[in-house]
Formats: sequence, structure tokens, C-alpha cells
Amino acid sequence: MQKPKYHVFVCSSSRINGQQKGYCYSKESVDVVQRFIEEIEGRELTDEVMITNTGCFGICNLGPIVVVYPEGVWYKEVTVDDVEEIVESHFENGEKVTRLEIV
Repeated sequence: MQKPKYHVFVCSSSRINGQQKGYCYSKESVDVVQRFIEEIEGRELTDEVMITNTGCFGICNLGPIVVVYPEGVWYKEVTVDDVEEIVESHFENGEKVTRLEIV
């Protein structure tokens, strides 16, 4: 894989020991990660977008948190239903989803 255009980090409340528990996990963030993977593969963007699940970003009350680099855009309260919009707007059209953005 080449260096991706976008690197997406999704909090799934992963712990160092591999256990997943916590606020984002309880808000179905693992399903959000899976949906991102499905959308990226379905749109043939696997060479442009890398998805990585992470541990806590420290702002649990706004979770699940999704962070997109290289821009450093932070999205809050992301649900499975938001993923398609993020992929289409941000990754395909270069426009942030402002209703989800943490500013």
C-alpha cells in the first residue's frame, strides 16, 4: 500500500491488553469502524483511505470520535449512518461534514 491520502482514526475504546470497553465502544464504534471499511472497499478507495481503530481520545462525552488526517479534522458522535456521508463528502469531494465537526 502506498501512503494513503487520508488516515482515519476511530475510537473503539481499545485498551492496551486488547480489551474493548468504554463509552465509544458502548456507542457501537466497532460497527462504525466496520462500516468505514465496507464503504472504503465498496467505493474502491482502499489505496486512498486507511482506517485505524484506536483507544480513547479523552473526550468521551462527544464519542464516538473520528479523526481524519492530514487535515486534523475531528468528528463527534459519529454513527453508522454518518459514515456514508463522511466518505462521500470528505474523501471523495474534499468537503468536511460540518454538522459533525468539533471546532
